[in-house]
Amino acid sequence: MSRIIARAAIRGAHGYVEQAEKQLSEAIEAYGPQKKVEFPNTAYFLPLILALTGIEVKTLADAEKALAHARSLLPPVPADSRWLPYLGPTLDAGIATLIAQEIIEALKYVRGEEPEGIWLGFTDDTILRTQGIKLVDGRMPGFAACVGALPTVEEAVELARSLQERNILVFMASHTGGVSMAEQLAEAGIEMNWDTFLVPYGKDTSAAVHALNFAARAAMTFGGIKPGDLEAARKILLYNKERVHAFVLALGADLPSQNGGQLLTDEKYATAAGAINFGFPVVADVPIPQILPRGICTYEHVVSGIPRDKLVPKAIEVRGLKIKVSEIPIPVPYGAGFEGERVRKEQMHVQFGGKYTDSFELLRGRPMSEVEDGKITLIGPDIDQVEEGGALPLGVIVEVAGRRFKEDFEPVLERRIHEYASWANGVFHMGQRAIPWIRISKEAFQKGFRLKHYGEILVHKFKEDFGGIVDKVQVTLITDPDKIKEPLEEAKAIYRRRDERIAGLKDEDVELFYSCILCQSYAPTHVCVVTPQRLGLCGAYTWLDCAASFEMDPHGPNQPIKKGDTIDPVLGQWRGVNEYVKRASDGNLEKVSMYSIMQDPQTSCGCFECIVAVLPEANGVMIVNREYTGDTPIGMPFSTMAGQIGGGVQTPGFLGIGKLYITSEKFISAEGGIRRVVWMPKELKEEISDRLKARLEEIGAPELLEKIATEEEAVESEKLLEFLQKVNHPALEMESLI
Repeated sequence: MSRIIARAAIRGAHGYVEQAEKQLSEAIEAYGPQKKVEFPNTAYFLPLILALTGIEVKTLADAEKALAHARSLLPPVPADSRWLPYLGPTLDAGIATLIAQEIIEALKYVRGEEPEGIWLGFTDDTILRTQGIKLVDGRMPGFAACVGALPTVEEAVELARSLQERNILVFMASHTGGVSMAEQLAEAGIEMNWDTFLVPYGKDTSAAVHALNFAARAAMTFGGIKPGDLEAARKILLYNKERVHAFVLALGADLPSQNGGQLLTDEKYATAAGAINFGFPVVADVPIPQILPRGICTYEHVVSGIPRDKLVPKAIEVRGLKIKVSEIPIPVPYGAGFEGERVRKEQMHVQFGGKYTDSFELLRGRPMSEVEDGKITLIGPDIDQVEEGGALPLGVIVEVAGRRFKEDFEPVLERRIHEYASWANGVFHMGQRAIPWIRISKEAFQKGFRLKHYGEILVHKFKEDFGGIVDKVQVTLITDPDKIKEPLEEAKAIYRRRDERIAGLKDEDVELFYSCILCQSYAPTHVCVVTPQRLGLCGAYTWLDCAASFEMDPHGPNQPIKKGDTIDPVLGQWRGVNEYVKRASDGNLEKVSMYSIMQDPQTSCGCFECIVAVLPEANGVMIVNREYTGDTPIGMPFSTMAGQIGGGVQTPGFLGIGKLYITSEKFISAEGGIRRVVWMPKELKEEISDRLKARLEEIGAPELLEKIATEEEAVESEKLLEFLQKVNHPALEMESLI
């Protein structure tokens, strides 16, 4: 191994540990050893330290213990120029670096130095779980930790777009010569946040540790690995090597090269050594020394001197990623990384729908003879015929044909229009059916984007993603204010008929349920069983979605499950379902109850939209959504509960669910259903209020709506019980849950 890298990394580790010790000593002097230290909204304390050492850092005194462990890992700096044949001491230095960096970053919060401006700082558990479904279903195949900056703003934008087009999450930290990549993107007016896959952590090199504590929490959250000892730490690192497909891009030269000397700072080499422990290779655009033999990483450890236009393909190759880039004939970049972009009013060339004009989106199946594959028809003016900043109506009719296509698949495919449209750089899309709102930016218009390209996106993506059931696609776009009215009314009538058909579908009406094991890439023992009346816990997959997925890919993650003989209709247990979950969980699960929270409940992976938890003192349950970060009557916030029930384990008394399941007839029906709900956050109650009112009317208990408490009534169990007694909540009189 290169002596230059070893000496620089070990020197950098010593520097970081000394820096952390100095800052920690100052903090203890200022605040005392029992001062609380934490990152916001996480159940994992300081996550990397917890994952790698098992130490729960709650106070500054606990941080001293972690730093003592880091110092014990520090090898001496090599004093001569010998070639080192193995990575061991450098990897130890890398772990010491990460521990020190995490303490340095946590102390910023202790001092009140929270991130400002473009910087986002620590990623909380809510965001981690929100992004989880993208990690497990392939929309986000991996992440790149970009350390440093590019020579020019234009090159920084080009690198970001190249990663976004490949749906790779981009973490940014550190700087080169005082300039960071994130600052370059901000200068170019590029939107940076989790929705756009561009995440600026901080300008200090130590901020790169947030990318690695994100990775460590992925192992603990989705992999169900419980930290605590060296064996657990080894499993967490191996999990990341095998399942979290990340790499480091070291950008720009910090120091002049002298006779082949180093071009990066010691701090960056030390940080790179920490990343290599996770199996994350380093790819650099400057000619630093390389480490090419395989070992900790799947392939090479450090590859350098890569031309900037080849950086991303080379990193993908070295990490062993399999990425499919959609080749669509449109004049703007395209990929999932653009889905969260906003087109503000001042950036907009034209908009459709919203509160401004009529709009709708409708997908219909047609006989093969009625669809001309690839045909795009525009009825009305194009966007180059409207004044800048103006508005047009937009009706989108997608007609598909396929010998295996079924009418039930229409709404499933129709919902994908949002995703497909918003993946185009410069196109903002919100809503569906008769309420979409679309904006096209001035930049996209200037690059040549027109409505025919909107149609091209839909033609190509429906055939690409649903080729198993779709053979032909044609698109009609209507922008004429008069000619849109009749098709709009026809579309609304179709929406109503669909709702009536789907709403009437019961679990008892079908012989097949469907599995969803997408999350097994992260939670190997988790199995979702999706029924007509219980969607996947991520909220993204309904029974019809899974049926369409199986038709499209018979060997994919959504498999039909024959219910078989009924074992217990109240709990919701069937022989065929139990046999499937035992097989699909590799024997870790024996049986599952589809309608119970107390007896053999369904497992949770970590991607759930909500958690249902039993409150014994209230003889009921509370529901908390992942967006809510406040206190709850159970004494734990969402993040703490989520850390206990994820990872594919059955946890009686707790249940991860999708929001739509709350108002299902089968919602914990074995324990009495919706009448058991005694508390939920106000924002969740308001979000589902229409469906909740309808469900309560259906069971003849409309008064229950006002009896369900929120944080405005109580967050302590004693006060909640007082409220429930005051309003005479029915849960208090029901059969005991425990």
